[in-house]
Amino acid sequence: MDLKALRAANPEHWDKAAAIRALTLDAVAAANSGHSGMPMGMADVATVLFEKHLKFDVSAPKWPDRDRFILSAGHGSMLIYSLLFLLGDEQVTLEQVKNFRQQGALTAGHPENFLLDAVETTTGPLGQGIANAVGFAMAEEMQRAQYGRKVVDHHTYVIAGDGCLMEGISQEAIGLAGRHQLGKLIVFWDNNNITIDGSVELSDRTNQIQRFKASGWQVLEIDGHDPKAIDEAITAAKKSKKPSMIACKSHIAIGHAAQDTSKGHGALTDADQMAAAKAAYGWTAGPFECRQRSNPSGKRSAPRASPTAKPGKRALPRPRSRNRTASCAPMRWKPRKSCRRPSRR
Repeated sequence: MDLKALRAANPEHWDKAAAIRALTLDAVAAANSGHSGMPMGMADVATVLFEKHLKFDVSAPKWPDRDRFILSAGHGSMLIYSLLFLLGDEQVTLEQVKNFRQQGALTAGHPENFLLDAVETTTGPLGQGIANAVGFAMAEEMQRAQYGRKVVDHHTYVIAGDGCLMEGISQEAIGLAGRHQLGKLIVFWDNNNITIDGSVELSDRTNQIQRFKASGWQVLEIDGHDPKAIDEAITAAKKSKKPSMIACKSHIAIGHAAQDTSKGHGALTDADQMAAAKAAYGWTAGPFECRQRSNPSGKRSAPRASPTAKPGKRALPRPRSRNRTASCAPMRWKPRKSCRRPSRR
């Protein structure tokens, strides 16, 4: 892939996605354990989703009508930890990121919902996350029918990999979602054609596109590294009355020497290869440094509006300095108005 062209086409987006990739490399290397490739490959999808579509309040992770985000491919847990840290989540501090996969840390090898408020459900066994997500979407449908759209109206988003879709439980869940037309359920398939043992064809020949279509889903196929295509696909999925599967053609461990290989699935810890990958991203900051550097003026984008902000005003939450160093201040992404939690009057 031509990373320079990708970076030049969307510099602000690229810099935010690169922050996820760099933090992932640093945390996995510090732990000498983990899975680097998936967070690196799906960073573009996650960046567009969290910045432009996901309805949530980082200061109130248990807000009832938030959109749900479920990382079914839980082995790639540094994806959600990086996102939460960069957004300023109170629990996911720099120390927690540095202590990834260490005993007593909140940043476990797989996301645990009893450790972090912003983790919707524990996802460890493959297939568990996507199956839980169908239950989440059914609960939203039932509550919306009972209490009305003004009270309950949110989406459930899932990132699932090939391993999730190979598990038998995934077909039961997918079929159930199609049967009940769970239009608020959107699944991103990390279509990188790689497993820990090699290419997917070693163990599975299923045509996932046809499988989801046969189960009553809307299916959209995109380049998983094109932010415009990702944005358009999510917008289209939100309009559908069917559950949607967005097949994101991605490159596992993008930009690294292990890109598109089974080695890219696991822990990438070689210092020289890490340095080369960061150079390919145009990332010049040191380990665990995550300053947003794409804006040439040096100004940061505005923080998310407070849920208690009055119409016409923006209540800007103060960064918690005890949780961030100066070089690792939260990356403040400006959401669309539709992504803000509505004010209570």
